[in-house]
Amino acid sequence: MTAAGMLAALPAGHAQEPVDVALVLAVDVSRSMSPNELTIQREGYAAALNHPDVVRAIGQGAYGRIAVTMFEWAGNSAIRPVFDWTLVEAAADADRLSATVRGSSPMGQRRTSISGAILHALKRLDDAPFDGFRKVIDISGDGPNNQGQPVIEAREVALARRIVVNGLPLMTTDGFDGGFNIPDLDDYYANCVIGGPGSFLVPVTSWDQFPEAIRRKLILEIGALPAVEQTMVPAQTMPIQRWRTSTDSYDCMIGEKIWEQRQWMFQDP
Repeated sequence: MTAAGMLAALPAGHAQEPVDVALVLAVDVSRSMSPNELTIQREGYAAALNHPDVVRAIGQGAYGRIAVTMFEWAGNSAIRPVFDWTLVEAAADADRLSATVRGSSPMGQRRTSISGAILHALKRLDDAPFDGFRKVIDISGDGPNNQGQPVIEAREVALARRIVVNGLPLMTTDGFDGGFNIPDLDDYYANCVIGGPGSFLVPVTSWDQFPEAIRRKLILEIGALPAVEQTMVPAQTMPIQRWRTSTDSYDCMIGEKIWEQRQWMFQDP
């Protein structure tokens, strides 16, 4: 069934139902990630979505429910839905989402368009049959934008609509095409990707951190339970970084410049 068909199939009573958060999970599947990394990422999201701490965070919101959708992204034309807008208010709902993610088969695609992912996420929010008190786009990625419009332009569109963009920069070094990555990806995300009130990023420097990182990030996005958050991941190993309101000291076009310098590697002789 198409995304439009799935939306149409929702019961009429769900139209514009209020939820604490309307959350879009945008997951990087660019070819710089190895098949093993894609598997770890998939399993990490599956484990986080129905973790008891996450379910408890959902239940403690004003409405006690959230709406969430997920898609995979790489280049501008490489968007693949994982699941459509889904209401989560009980452990059984979360279990079904977890099973859906675990049953998916991510495939690596060329290029990295964070701007394209943000703009697609905005369309998903437009299509949401739920009224989120907060609207959040959650972007994971292992490299800077190198296709589509500049990422700060896409971010400005989101900020103008009072939509928060959070980040999960994957700063690992064992994937493919590492020549297109940058060592300070966390700074890039802080300056160029995330934005909006309370926005933050959680950098991941090794894949064994990923399950805890995505769990922690979901809890903060859903309801920010301080006591739970403080005991989950030591701050010194996985620090949270906040949005930097000025990009004057950082080149947010670094990914496009790297692509211009190295695109010859993908040209026919």
